[in-house]
Amino acid sequence: MSTVSAPHRAPHPDRLFPADPGVRSVAQRIHHTVRDERIISPHGHVDARVLADDEAFSDPAALLITPDHYVTRLLHANGIPLDALGVGRGELSEAQARSVWRIVCENWAVFRGTPVRYWFDVELADIFGITEQPGASNADALYDRIADCLSRPEFRPRRLFERFGIDVLATTDDPCDDLSAHARLAADPAWSGRVVPTFRPDRYLEPALPGWRQAVDRLASVSDVDTDDFDGYLNALQKRRRYFIDHGATATDHSHADVGTQPLDPAEARRIYRGARAGSVTLAESTALRRHMLFEMARMSTDDGLVMMLHPAIRRGHHRPTGAAFGPDTGHDLPLRVEFTDALRPLLENFGTHHNLNLVLFTVDETAYSRDIAPLAGFYPTVFVGAPWWFLDAPEAIRRFHGAVTETAGYRKLAGFVDDTRGFCSIPARHDMARRLDAAGLAQLVAEHRLTEDEAVVVAGELVREQPRRVFKL
Repeated sequence: MSTVSAPHRAPHPDRLFPADPGVRSVAQRIHHTVRDERIISPHGHVDARVLADDEAFSDPAALLITPDHYVTRLLHANGIPLDALGVGRGELSEAQARSVWRIVCENWAVFRGTPVRYWFDVELADIFGITEQPGASNADALYDRIADCLSRPEFRPRRLFERFGIDVLATTDDPCDDLSAHARLAADPAWSGRVVPTFRPDRYLEPALPGWRQAVDRLASVSDVDTDDFDGYLNALQKRRRYFIDHGATATDHSHADVGTQPLDPAEARRIYRGARAGSVTLAESTALRRHMLFEMARMSTDDGLVMMLHPAIRRGHHRPTGAAFGPDTGHDLPLRVEFTDALRPLLENFGTHHNLNLVLFTVDETAYSRDIAPLAGFYPTVFVGAPWWFLDAPEAIRRFHGAVTETAGYRKLAGFVDDTRGFCSIPARHDMARRLDAAGLAQLVAEHRLTEDEAVVVAGELVREQPRRVFKL
């Protein structure tokens, strides 16, 4: 592998725009109208404590590499052990962090053609003023430049939040979290940003998961509701939802192997729950109760108004030895095929026209967009199409997404972009990519005389501003 760095080169101003000069000029004009709009981030995984504490980021590796499984996954796939990348090692020494950074720079070719490379290029240029390509020869110099930036007040988390132009940032939180970081932000007169929690109850809804009984016991403790019986369990979940709402939450988030929503007879639900509390639940019973509970979550949303996001069909912890050694969210959660139409029918027959429910459907099974999700959103007023995420948050997949859903559901049924990231500094780069791809897709419709340019400008603005606010009740 060459150790010679490429010449200085900023990200191209026409990146991701159509190659045809005429269509490109339309995309440029559309993009110009939304380029500087404030960011609405209704789904992500940045820890609210980062902003509440507002402490300087420790080093370039901890900020840009070790928490980002997009980055570490690709390097691991090319033969680099996760422990060499600092994964699962806690706080790194300066020497360890520098070593991680060198590995990334020395293996920069791994990211060619990937969205990770796009995000990195934009982050390095726009945040740190770095426009040369990383490599073995400049790894230490780049580390020093970024570390010097991180020592300055203008690179503290709150100042970056303001610089990024973030209007709303949603976190993803355990139902038993006390949300103290959110409370500290809300009570801080020096803080003017908006950070809202999101209710993520997955581990409480599947009795077959390890640690389920202990989790439900904790749910009882923090809600002060006895969860020994099923009715108490439901009441505890409802109480925690209200707690989240009181701390600013507008949404729940659910990620299971499927989106089955078949309700059980009340007596059967109570029977399975009793068995689960006694430790005798089967996998089939656990799945049946979880599907019943997704139905219950929708029912609760019709009462309390929380938006319901479904991010299904991920096989969590595909490589068990890696999970045991490094923990969750370390790059080996992989996509499954998923069916929505029949799976959601019980839920939608009961609540699909309810005025208080917004249901946002995401998928990593690309075929489901045109086959299931767009037709569902094209009928049910409660159903909205979630943006491509995770393995589909790449330029070509996003281009295909527009064609797969808008002809059936229309642009008004899109929920807007979600960055779904743990990498705080990647948020503006990800939204930049989405806005450019929206502009490019709309410019093509203008070129084909399917939209006027004025209409395309309106749609681009709605995707960035109005629709995320409306769909996620922000």
